Amino acid sequence: QVQLVESGGGLVQAGGSLRLSCAASGRTFSNYAMGWFRQAPGKEREFVAAISWSVSSTYYADSVKGRFTISRDNAKNTVYLEMNSLKPDDTAVYYCAVGRFYIATTGTMYDYWGQGTQVTVSS
Repeated sequence: QVQLVESGGGLVQAGGSLRLSCAASGRTFSNYAMGWFRQAPGKEREFVAAISWSVSSTYYADSVKGRFTISRDNAKNTVYLEMNSLKPDDTAVYYCAVGRFYIATTGTMYDYWGQGTQVTVSS
């Protein structure tokens, strides 16, 4: 049974940093893309960042480019999202997802999802 567990969310002031982690279990994910998405209250889920299974490719939403960094450790089946210079607009529930393809920014393509972790940025 595939399971994704996010951690690292919390409350932070604007300008601060957080590091999210997502541990995957249930199979080997070395040939799966991994991604982060977020959903703010009253808004649709949106893409944040993705990383290819080979670690050689990364995509970012324009809104987070230059502030967020996605990385992964295939030996640990874990994906990370380093978030710096956080803004109140970054407040959302953050979800990790995995899918058996090289890399993608479309949420519907991903096969498995975590339960989400809340990130709240105060002004």
